[in-house]
Amino acid sequence: MLVAFSVAPSGTGREDGSVHDAVAAAVRIVRESGLPHRTTSMFTEIEGEWDAVFDVVKRATEAVLPYGSRVSLVLKADIRPGYTGEIDAKIDRLEAAIDE
Repeated sequence: MLVAFSVAPSGTGREDGSVHDAVAAAVRIVRESGLPHRTTSMFTEIEGEWDAVFDVVKRATEAVLPYGSRVSLVLKADIRPGYTGEIDAKIDRLEAAIDE
């Protein structure tokens, strides 16, 4: 499965509204998981089996909790049994279609 998620605190009390420290704590969890992943400016994608992926999402969310009074989690999943390597393969297929 592929999961794209975004996790961020609110109620941080920071004058500039930045959440980069909290997001860094979450991304650190993802990177340490050893699962295939990609982080962009808006989301982190992670690929693996259901339990492994959701364990990482849970731990990443928990890592953000100390940074604010509440946490927002946005999640989208692509569940396609029998497929692996889709974190890159989906992009490869898109690029090939564009080049046609």
